[in-house]
Amino acid sequence: MSQEENALAFEALHRKGDPVILYNIWDAGSARCVAEAGAKALATGSWSVAAAHGYTDGQKLPLPLLLETVREIVAATGLPLSVDFEGAYSEDPAQAAANVAQIMDAGCIGINFEDQMIGKGGVHPIDGQAARVRAIREMAERRGVRLFINARTDLFLQEGDAERHTALMEDAIARAEAYADAGASGFFAPGLADETLIARLCAASPLPVNVMMKPGAPDIARLSAAGVGRVSYGPFPYRGMMAWLRGEAEKVYASAGK
Repeated sequence: MSQEENALAFEALHRKGDPVILYNIWDAGSARCVAEAGAKALATGSWSVAAAHGYTDGQKLPLPLLLETVREIVAATGLPLSVDFEGAYSEDPAQAAANVAQIMDAGCIGINFEDQMIGKGGVHPIDGQAARVRAIREMAERRGVRLFINARTDLFLQEGDAERHTALMEDAIARAEAYADAGASGFFAPGLADETLIARLCAASPLPVNVMMKPGAPDIARLSAAGVGRVSYGPFPYRGMMAWLRGEAEKVYASAGK
């Protein structure tokens, strides 16, 4: 399919109460493996891609290396690919849009785009983040591609005390509305795991809501019932694979006495 056809197919997978499942990948090999397992679409996780190349998360991975990784993943399968693009490597709307154009040139049809102030802490003001979303949408429209902009808020991820998440809901809903008005396609709230709050966000958000699976999160059936439109796994597939690899290596070295 063409890039636009892939983009439209990916958007159609986001259905409230019948979420698209994205088991996050980090390179061409993991992409092919997950595709063969039955995935309908693929999505990278920024933490995983960075770690696989020896970097930490937070836009430490050089952009040219990320672009090459995306090209390799796209070549490995014909599935729609969404790229976790963090803060688009720029706080300036025009430069952020130009960077997204590069990742689209590499073949992706969607991005995660977060509102945290990378390396500084906190989140961008709503208006400023909406301006960046708008610039990205306008660029994609000029290209004739319905890029799926999964607008991520880091409100819940940055608040480690889940008891305080209720107090963040009004801000989160306001961000969902503002990002939707600016042209976002989905709303991602990693760190939110309370089933009642997830249902509240899904009911209020004008965009399909993405929840990240993590230990203690509701299972997929319960997330579906809450109205979630997208379920992703973030860095956990990579961490699980590395834990398995480390365990197997330790067995070998222990048995060899070295």
